[in-house]
Amino acid sequence: MTAAEPSLRAVAEVAFTTAFGRAPEHIASAPGRINLLGEHTDYNEGFVLPTVLPRMTVCALARRSDDHVRVRSEVLSELGELELGEERASGDWLDYVRGITRGAREHGYALGGFDAWVGTDLPLGGGLSSSAALSVALLRALREAFSWTIDAIELARLAQWSENNVVGAPVGILDPLACELGELGSALFIDTRSLRYERLPLPSQAELVVLDSGVRHSHASGDYRKRRAECEAAAKQLGVASLRDVDGADLAERLASLPVPLKGRARHVLTENERVLQAVGALREDDASALGTLFSASHASMRDDFEVSVPAVDRIVEEALKLPGVWGARLTGGGFGGSVICLTRRGETGRVATALAPLAASVLIVDREEASP
Repeated sequence: MTAAEPSLRAVAEVAFTTAFGRAPEHIASAPGRINLLGEHTDYNEGFVLPTVLPRMTVCALARRSDDHVRVRSEVLSELGELELGEERASGDWLDYVRGITRGAREHGYALGGFDAWVGTDLPLGGGLSSSAALSVALLRALREAFSWTIDAIELARLAQWSENNVVGAPVGILDPLACELGELGSALFIDTRSLRYERLPLPSQAELVVLDSGVRHSHASGDYRKRRAECEAAAKQLGVASLRDVDGADLAERLASLPVPLKGRARHVLTENERVLQAVGALREDDASALGTLFSASHASMRDDFEVSVPAVDRIVEEALKLPGVWGARLTGGGFGGSVICLTRRGETGRVATALAPLAASVLIVDREEASP
């Protein structure tokens, strides 16, 4: 539990009672996440390295006696309604709920009508997994309300299914799995092919500064979908099922056979996988400097090879790297906007955050020591 969670849970209880005229039966939450390294590698069956934030989404919920669902969004100040069995996508925020209810039923989980209130202190579309946090928080509340037997991996798969099949966002497993399994103060190293994972402590002398660029993105939009299709096309031309399977021994020669822009897309995924593995080594050695160097290399790859950065994000990264006490900085999340994560030396973080604040819509400091239990 983070410092923010008790206050959000208290707000959720009062807000639910105000919205629906009765007390909630269950309150569940899920944190947002930032990706230290491993961008656009999850749907290529590669490696990822996220950590979670002391910000989250909270869901207060109570069962109904019918098949009607009402959900109040605190952020959007809207009440959405649907009937179980009639979850047709409409292209609005309620598709996230429709995806969860339809997915639960199609995967054999008992479900009836319910009222729910959802609130968050995560920026929507800021690259911090606000959508996955919503899905995981709602699934956790439903798990309690309807006594589901579902493990962490299956819960994350169900959240991913919802976004893929109803919301229309071709996302990988990274975000829901990070929101479900992540712990504050630790990085979560995941092999997205096997779904094996390992928790590793963040560097002892470092803190993270997360800067929301204010440029919004949507994983259901065409740019994200296009990048995934380009990765699939590159894999097909290279004769492998996934870019994860490309042998590094003759990497340069094999990449040379690809046309632009597939060459850059594949090069990013393959080098990003290697950066994740190097970052795991840096974390095991408590080497913040090496980790920071990997941050900056990852951003250059996302900007130049994968072409998912934007000028506002690039400017934050460039200015961050000029500051003493910054080991590295990079775009975090799917791109086309979103947030920047900076790895800073403990004791310098406040000054770094202050210097960069004029360039950002909001700033969050993630302190490893405060995050530890």
